[in-house]
Amino acid sequence: MSEFDALLVLSFGGPEGPDEVRPFLENVVRGRGVPPERLDAVEEHYRHFGGVSPINARNRELIAAIRERTDLPVYFGNRNWHPMVEDTVAEMTRDGVRRALVFATSAYGGYSACRQYHEDIARARKAVGDDAPELVKLRHFFDHPRFVAAGADAVRAARATLPAGVRDSARIVFTAHSIPTAADAAAGPPEEGGYRYSRQVAEAARLVAAELGVTEHDVVWQSRSGPPQVPWLEPDVIDHIEALHSAGVPAVVVAPVGFVSDHVEVVWDLDNEAAERAAELGMGFARAATAGPDPGFADMVVELIAEHTAGAAERGIGDVPRAGCAANGQLCAVNCCVPARRPARPE
Repeated sequence: MSEFDALLVLSFGGPEGPDEVRPFLENVVRGRGVPPERLDAVEEHYRHFGGVSPINARNRELIAAIRERTDLPVYFGNRNWHPMVEDTVAEMTRDGVRRALVFATSAYGGYSACRQYHEDIARARKAVGDDAPELVKLRHFFDHPRFVAAGADAVRAARATLPAGVRDSARIVFTAHSIPTAADAAAGPPEEGGYRYSRQVAEAARLVAAELGVTEHDVVWQSRSGPPQVPWLEPDVIDHIEALHSAGVPAVVVAPVGFVSDHVEVVWDLDNEAAERAAELGMGFARAATAGPDPGFADMVVELIAEHTAGAAERGIGDVPRAGCAANGQLCAVNCCVPARRPARPE
């Protein structure tokens, strides 16, 4: 097997203080024509949490857990906020790193979930120049048994917090970040027929539900943005909670299967807006944790590394194709996950 001498954990990034919120948001939407009033609204969400997104702290915790499990040096870089990936790759170059694996904190395919991380890798290597290390992105892991097990354990723990009278009848509702339907239609290589993102999310939800022994569950979407005339994946989680209430469902367990770790959109959309709406309706509500803090998640990252360093077999228990592995910002397939023209969404 090829030798690798480091691991780069690559993520979205988030502010860690009030003064960082606006510059961070401007980084996210740069060049995409998002109106200032939209940034004003999102900025208020961050202010609600003291201007701090939990995403960087969760990533540092994950890195610490990975370091306990591997001898590879582990670096940390972000797309939109410090530590910026360009700076991290420059640091890796100074440290003499020649070939590194890249773990992107997204389990799925699609433009924002996968191709954009390849673009981050290419941009960082270009910024550093000819001495930049070779960077090989690890594959999708939405159906990895350890990811599925972490999701199932999180749902069990959340369901246990509900009152005994509604616990057994609570509906399991899986959420992921909504994207424009046109972007989902373009997700994956054209010959596959698109829709790789929504198909993989639905498959991850199915696998977690099967692990739980749950025969019925729902997949819904959250955090949509952009012009109202542009179709996005639906139903929205709030609308779905209202529909479940109308159908007589007494409680919900909301599981953010589409996210690796908490960040402002997860805690705002679910812990605030969804929880408050359920309370207004008199429904029981519990929110499952994201998979990232589970010790098995770091074990999974080490397994993904071993596929490249030790010839370990690729583990996946789903029926939907996975990809995502390529070197130096190249694509997994020709015309894979072509970006749709749309405004960016903050975090």
